[in-house]
Amino acid sequence: MKLFLLYLLSINAISFILFGFDKFLAIKNKRRIPEKELFTVSTIGGAVGGMFAILVFNHKISKATFMWRFIFIFILNIVGIYFLLR
Repeated sequence: MKLFLLYLLSINAISFILFGFDKFLAIKNKRRIPEKELFTVSTIGGAVGGMFAILVFNHKISKATFMWRFIFIFILNIVGIYFLLR
């Protein structure tokens, strides 16, 4: 159980950093992190960190297709974590 919680903490921290770094790259007009990678990290448990980063950095909020997919992944993460910790 402790290992799983440590994994969740780590993957969410990584997700938060990736989303934040992508926002930084967007501001600097540099090559961005592909959405596929952001979705992958979110899918393997980092959706809470990604959601926190979206809110903190105000990142990708205006992109409706991204947000719909992300919300779906976020809900799957919450449901999956609930059943794993139950």
